[in-house]
Amino acid sequence: MGVILTEGLTKYYGRIKGVEDLNLEVEKGEIFGYLGPNGAGKTTTIRLLIGNLNPTKGKAFVLGHRVSPHSFAWKREIGYIPGELSLYGDLKGEELLRYFASLRGGVDWGYVRILAQRLDLDLSKTIRTYSHGNRQKLGIIQALMHKPALLILDEPTLGLDPLIQQEFYQIVREIKEEGRTIFISSHILPEVEKICDRVGIIKEGHLVAVESIQALKAKAMRRAEVVFADEVSLEEFSGLPNISDLRFDGKTLTCLLKGEPNAFVRVLARHNIVSLRIQDPSLEEIFLAFYS
Repeated sequence: MGVILTEGLTKYYGRIKGVEDLNLEVEKGEIFGYLGPNGAGKTTTIRLLIGNLNPTKGKAFVLGHRVSPHSFAWKREIGYIPGELSLYGDLKGEELLRYFASLRGGVDWGYVRILAQRLDLDLSKTIRTYSHGNRQKLGIIQALMHKPALLILDEPTLGLDPLIQQEFYQIVREIKEEGRTIFISSHILPEVEKICDRVGIIKEGHLVAVESIQALKAKAMRRAEVVFADEVSLEEFSGLPNISDLRFDGKTLTCLLKGEPNAFVRVLARHNIVSLRIQDPSLEEIFLAFYS
């Protein structure tokens, strides 16, 4: 059983669908990205996984435990950042973290200070004086400080400046190297592409794809541009499989390729070529294709 496993997980809000028949498995030691626009069901999924919502039907298992409102022990092994972070503004950063640490039975305070240093956060200041980005840093530290087996992060880098984002990515990679698991819901597609092993794409409450990023890219359209030394006939290429949007402009051919380009390459080999460029799609382009 994976670190996260759902079986037909469904949540309705009256007649409104949150998620429906969600079957998902996240393996130990991977960074899993969860993608979808607002209202697609990302936050509903997370709230079901941490036991903050009861499902209409279906099951969820986290760290081998059936998720229910009556079981709590497994939550000790989870670190969580909500999408809308709410903190006690009258406390200092350190006071809040020590309070959370006491609820967990204590943490390695040396590790807390290392995290604060790496994220450039002054824990001696009152939380109400923090910028949005500094509040987010505090949320990250409280999620990481007890070194949980599973991190569930809802938009974790929201409000962070680019340098701190890069430091956060490095921390996440280190957590993965330790064999722990990270589940990240994010709107920032380059972020997911950079750090995740696999992604799940949710659309209108349904999981429409679960793939490695490389597998998604292999299935997606790639744009090709070829400049020939001499004039070439369009008919040579128009009947080839897995080619669309074929265009000629003088001696330049552009098209979209899907799947293996072997037939396309064999025709190219008959001609003298000045330049050839095949551009892999970004995760953003793949994501938009699912929602177009």
